[in-house]
Amino acid sequence: MEPLLQFTDLVSQRTSTLRIFSGDESLNVGNLLDKYLKYPDLLALRSEDRITQSSGDSLLAIQDLIYSISDGGDLVDINRGTIFKENGHVLGLDNVPMKHSVNHNGYNDQVMDVQIDRIDGAYDRNWDCYHKRKWVRNADRYMGFVRSSLEHQYGLEEASNVLNLDSKEQKIEFLKGIGKTIWDSQFENYSRFMGKKILYKSGDETIDNIMGGRGGICSEKVLAMKFITDHYGLESEYLLAGDNAKGPVPLSKLRELLSTFDFRLSKRYMRFWQHTALIYHIDEIDVVIDVTNGNIPFLFLENDDVNRLLDYPTQVPIVVKMMESEEHFFYHKVPQDIPQNLFFALEGWWEYSDLMQVFENELGMYLNSQYYITPIVFKDHNEFEIAKSEYNTICYKFGLDIGVSEDWSFDSELGSQFSNEEPDTSANILMAESHLLARLDECDGPGHRSGLVIIKMPR
Repeated sequence: MEPLLQFTDLVSQRTSTLRIFSGDESLNVGNLLDKYLKYPDLLALRSEDRITQSSGDSLLAIQDLIYSISDGGDLVDINRGTIFKENGHVLGLDNVPMKHSVNHNGYNDQVMDVQIDRIDGAYDRNWDCYHKRKWVRNADRYMGFVRSSLEHQYGLEEASNVLNLDSKEQKIEFLKGIGKTIWDSQFENYSRFMGKKILYKSGDETIDNIMGGRGGICSEKVLAMKFITDHYGLESEYLLAGDNAKGPVPLSKLRELLSTFDFRLSKRYMRFWQHTALIYHIDEIDVVIDVTNGNIPFLFLENDDVNRLLDYPTQVPIVVKMMESEEHFFYHKVPQDIPQNLFFALEGWWEYSDLMQVFENELGMYLNSQYYITPIVFKDHNEFEIAKSEYNTICYKFGLDIGVSEDWSFDSELGSQFSNEEPDTSANILMAESHLLARLDECDGPGHRSGLVIIKMPR
């Protein structure tokens, strides 16, 4: 039987496994990359059951991570700083990977394992064509999402009119309709730890997640919005924002952090990229859209309201409520290399970015207008009781209902209420437990346990 070939991107942790064709086990790394990663015949591989749909999707995602993309949308050269490894040892492009035995689906099999190490890579990405390539692969699905979104917001006839995008008004209604659909989707982190277990979703992956009834965090939703509107030729820029992030923006310091990843004593700078949104330039009109949801209202501002939000030093913040406290979000226009490189880094260069979003940024697993759900992590019962007491004290002080379980369950009065109201979401959160604990053990040693905290949000 022909051996399996496995590609593993060590930065994003994406893995794709396929069964190569007869005789190809003697190919060197360079030729294997060309045949099975850069120019794979996925139809032939799928028709002969040599690759699963999931592995095929991962293969295409890995393509766009390691190859530069031409303005025509073609894969070109391997990105700078990319090296290949086998069991931690460097593989040259002329080397032939070794086969090693594994037990695969109950059978003994042979695997050639090619690891892709991009940790010393550069911020090389042709963002426009990166989005174009991803759109072309599943254009029917994404156009279906756009049409269904507009029909849901405006009805069948008006949606068709809006899709013409002939006038300024149609373009603005298009932005509002798509933005509201993305905002309506869940603000959640649990999907990082279930299913494909993607550390940080690209725009197309976030749209796929939304279509599956889930969602993402602010920057993932922003990438989803820009992914769609780039296809329709609507000019936009990323905005950065944060609680009490009054300008001016420390541009050089933010660039330095994205180069060194030394975040010690940097919280006063990092608050400037705590949050993201978009500004669109539509026929000489500026439109700001925030599609986050969670505790942030659907923000759709035009003209003078945009000026009040962004004009430094007189800018006015957006005030939002996070459990017991108000937060004042200041929004800023910035050079686009900073948010683009930030999103790139979150894909995996920022180690344990998935855990950071849950714990350090205190986004938890799920947040809507009624509930906030977050893990309570501990290694023994005493640690659990201390953490539980801290949560109870805060909630008692501000009159918030709370339910805490020592195991990963909704075994509390409030938890039962939530699981009855949102059965699919509660089931997804429960499925996220094992991978979340595995990631915690990778990050901070073995032995982690976790319960769940559920808090009823104030009106």
